[in-house]
Amino acid sequence: MIELVFLGTAASAPSIQRGLPSQMVIYEGERFLVDCGEGTQRQILRSGLGFRRLQHVLLTHGHLDHILGLGGLISTFARWEAVDRIEIFGGRWALERVNDLLFRVVLRGARPPAPIDLVAIQPGLLMDSETFEVSAFPVTHRGPGCYGYLFREKSRRPFLPEKAEALGVPAGPERRQLVNGKPAILPDGRVIRPDDVLGPERPGISMAITGDVARVDTLVEAVQGVDLLVCEATYLQKDVDMARHFGHLTVDEAAWLAREAGIRQLVLTHLSQRYRIGEMLDEARAIFGETVVARDFDHFKVTRQRIELLNEELQDDVAMAELTVDAPAYVE
Repeated sequence: MIELVFLGTAASAPSIQRGLPSQMVIYEGERFLVDCGEGTQRQILRSGLGFRRLQHVLLTHGHLDHILGLGGLISTFARWEAVDRIEIFGGRWALERVNDLLFRVVLRGARPPAPIDLVAIQPGLLMDSETFEVSAFPVTHRGPGCYGYLFREKSRRPFLPEKAEALGVPAGPERRQLVNGKPAILPDGRVIRPDDVLGPERPGISMAITGDVARVDTLVEAVQGVDLLVCEATYLQKDVDMARHFGHLTVDEAAWLAREAGIRQLVLTHLSQRYRIGEMLDEARAIFGETVVARDFDHFKVTRQRIELLNEELQDDVAMAELTVDAPAYVE
């Protein structure tokens, strides 16, 4: 299971209902904070997630609405000693801005609360464990070194307990060996091989987060077949010229990407205050039906069986109730 919690879903400036961009991805106790807009630490507290084990920060790019929250977060870590180490991944330009923010403004020569590693990334694999991997893919936005992130559970062959039972494989180390792909020797001398008790290989679940992006034709392969795609959708099609000017997507372009890549569920984020949620859903679902618009604190659980939004029953009410407000023209 992969979990995703939206901590901020606004574009450029916060609103009463929405904080600046940030998401938490959780897999078997590992936590990954994707972007850290201003106010993210308060959103983490409001969500109930807390700061423990929050050691991996993945930055999509270096615009201020995606990184300014790191100053407050690191300052809080200095007082609470919440983590042992902090790794911040991103493009070189983003990390240059983070370095200035943390070491010239926040810490100013003081000792960091924990070792802070600024890890400049390239497209490809970033983190790899026995069951899970995180990789980066390049996206087009404004400025160099912009990335999206792919979280993927590795393929595996399921253990078939009924077959193990029929062969007399006892619970314990023998079964663990077989699950790990190694033959097991039973007390009676028989050798049981993994093929005897493992089913056909099945792919793991996956999730992709694009960050801010100006074009989708280059992303179809990168997000092909993912279970959950989180994609920015700052503008409606009627404002496509503005989208081009600021390097962002329209809602229908995000929906096109979801359809062409064959994903299961599309979640739209990085939302302008100028539109109603209902407008965005109408435009997106005309192209890709399995679309929702993210709200702060939406909590998704992705399994092979289903993609569950824990507060799904509120979606339609919010779509009808949220009002259009005047929004600034400039959007990062």
